[in-house]
Amino acid sequence: MRRTAKPVARAGKKLTAFWRRLVSRNRKDGGNARGRFRLRRPTAREFVISLIVLAVAAATAGGLTRLRVETAMDSFLPQGDPTVSAIEQNARSFGGDPIVVLLESSKPRQLLTDEDQFGKLLRLEGTLSQLPDVATVYGPATVMNQIAISSQDMLAQISGARDALQAQAEQKARSQHLSAAKIQAAGKAAVAKFDARYGALLVKGLPGGLPTTSNPSFINNVIYDQSGQPRVRWKFVVPNANSVTELIRPREDLDGAGTERLVSAVRAAVQHSGLKTSRVTVTGVPAITSSLTHEVLSEMPVLGGLAVLVILLRFLIAPSLTTRLRRLWPLLAAVIGSALTLSAFGWLDVPMSFGAIALFPLLLGIGSSFPLYLASFADRRRVLVVSLASAAAFGSLAISPLPFVRELGIALGVGVLLTVAATLALGDVVAPIPASAPGRPRSTARRSLPAGQRWLVLGALVAVAGLGWGVLPRLDIQANPENLAKGLPELTRAQYAEHVLGSSGDVSIVLRGTDTQSPQALHWLQQAENVVVGSYGDRIQPILTAPDLLSFLGNSPTPAQISAGVGLLPPYLVDAVFTPDCTQAVMDFGLKFQDLGAQTKLLDEVQAALPKPPSGYKVQIVGLPVAADRAYTLITNDRYLSNAAGIVVAGAILLLGLRRRRDGLRAVLAAVLATGWTLTALWVLGQSLNPLTVALGSLITVTGCEFTVLLIDARQEEGSRLRRVVVWACATSVLGYLSLVPSRIALLREFGIALTATVLFSYLAATAVVRLIPVKVPTETGKRPVSKVESVELAEPVDAEVMQ
Repeated sequence: MRRTAKPVARAGKKLTAFWRRLVSRNRKDGGNARGRFRLRRPTAREFVISLIVLAVAAATAGGLTRLRVETAMDSFLPQGDPTVSAIEQNARSFGGDPIVVLLESSKPRQLLTDEDQFGKLLRLEGTLSQLPDVATVYGPATVMNQIAISSQDMLAQISGARDALQAQAEQKARSQHLSAAKIQAAGKAAVAKFDARYGALLVKGLPGGLPTTSNPSFINNVIYDQSGQPRVRWKFVVPNANSVTELIRPREDLDGAGTERLVSAVRAAVQHSGLKTSRVTVTGVPAITSSLTHEVLSEMPVLGGLAVLVILLRFLIAPSLTTRLRRLWPLLAAVIGSALTLSAFGWLDVPMSFGAIALFPLLLGIGSSFPLYLASFADRRRVLVVSLASAAAFGSLAISPLPFVRELGIALGVGVLLTVAATLALGDVVAPIPASAPGRPRSTARRSLPAGQRWLVLGALVAVAGLGWGVLPRLDIQANPENLAKGLPELTRAQYAEHVLGSSGDVSIVLRGTDTQSPQALHWLQQAENVVVGSYGDRIQPILTAPDLLSFLGNSPTPAQISAGVGLLPPYLVDAVFTPDCTQAVMDFGLKFQDLGAQTKLLDEVQAALPKPPSGYKVQIVGLPVAADRAYTLITNDRYLSNAAGIVVAGAILLLGLRRRRDGLRAVLAAVLATGWTLTALWVLGQSLNPLTVALGSLITVTGCEFTVLLIDARQEEGSRLRRVVVWACATSVLGYLSLVPSRIALLREFGIALTATVLFSYLAATAVVRLIPVKVPTETGKRPVSKVESVELAEPVDAEVMQ
């Protein structure tokens, strides 16, 4: 650790000397009291150093301009998991999760049966289908238009077949040299049988008259039943008599920025459609993620500025005899470290997701403590070891199956290291790091309680912590991706749409094989739909399925009948349930918002209840709820690992880096105690965990180990100077974490409150461990170790509490 710090410290000293020489004061007129600043020509080395500093600053600014923030749903799902790969494959064939536009009218059936409104609705669907990044649009006007076209084509085919049959009969009679009257009679006799066969079918199938969208009777007959309610097969676009639904499926792999543009374009198209609506609701997964991205981008500067403000006030009001500039140096170093971290993400072209909004406040809260420690503690090696352990504890979040948690942990770990590096490299330039004032050493630490009582108290504290670790599997975990929008208006819209549509989530049962339009494949699809609706129809309902579209074929259609039936359907609808090569068939079902545990159980039961697919075919349940359930399962099963990982890696670094190995063990004990106490408090209060707080142990390790190691140093000398440094560092972390509480995003508020509690528990645990398990340090020389920085003469004397 010393080998790493020495070159950085030497660079800092060179920068200090350079800036002090660059601006020099010369006296005029041989001793005149008044002086002027004269800029002298820098040396070549100084010029090179200046260019390097400017280049780093420019690179940092450039990286910040390249930084992208995306909250695509992929970042909340287990990356690389088969359930996510299945979603991507399904999106390539049928489009991604749809943007849902719910249009409501004051009069029943007005949007479809009013010719003017129907025309505007059809134009709206055409406009939506032409938007960039749209795979397909499903809407009632296009459905009716396609059905009318198919019906007209069918009538034309029937009429053509009738005319051909009549012409063939007349030609045959003519070749027999029959009279004109007999030729005409032969033609009529030929079509009489045809009319008897198909006439009744046409009358029954087209009671509303000509199949045209300008005919309200035709629309009423196709879409609505005799009671005026939509037929079951069309409820995915006509949920009730007073509303219609537009489903806009985006193309696959659409990024966050593209999703936000598409949602905005959809809203604009609806707004300018001219439809007479009583209420318009735009929702769906893309709309929720777009709203979340917008909220993150708008709150980032607000929460970041709030964090800077509160921590700035903390450094200004702390008692100190030094200048204000030097008081603010820890905050400046943390800002530099944070900027370098965000810039690195920009240059690496790695988008920040949901964690971007929390990164800056967290780094300011925890990062500004390390310059404070470096300025106050004599043994800088211990501070550097602690900072490395803290970075590793943050980095342990990389084992999370959720990308946005991994990303946040890695960013925090890198940010801590860059903040410490900035402190070492530039500290002497802006505000010289002061030497710690020697304190009076102790041969033994003070003992406030007899040994027996100390062990009794420690045992009670361990028991409380053990309770928390024991109930960890019982704590509920809220991991539904759509709950990330909790607290935002978009979630309210989604809940309202669910009330009208009957569902908010979308899962698909996908059958894959050589020919999904074969009789055995269609029979299996019908069986599967009957099982799902019959057993779980109160919780899952069909949206669009191939058996519903081809129900007019009966129970046992032949291959020829299936081919003819598919040919009668509009390609617009056929492509929604079959791939063009017929290797995949999909049945879409709707789910309601519900607890992920209950949803996981439901989908498992549906999977088990499905009939065995035909030989050579495979079946899979695909969709965002399935991937969310997989994420829930992963983080539920890894509770102990995610909590213990940070403690283990940080403890290993402390054991290897600290001269006194027992200090590392004390730090690990404090982290274990603080984690257990926090879990116990959550259990007693009936609170849930979320994807961020499920790894509380790794987060607590950062402050628990830090406070313990440094409080041990504070106990070795008389007075409370170093203890006050740790107390102020604790306050700084609390203020940084509390900066997240004003967020409108409930997950962030809960995260900020939980982290605040962890800091307080960490300080209490560190204090308890240091007092109950005291450290004995023999002092043969009567002097405590003096760091190298204490031997450096500063240009100006600085108070020992400069950084408080």
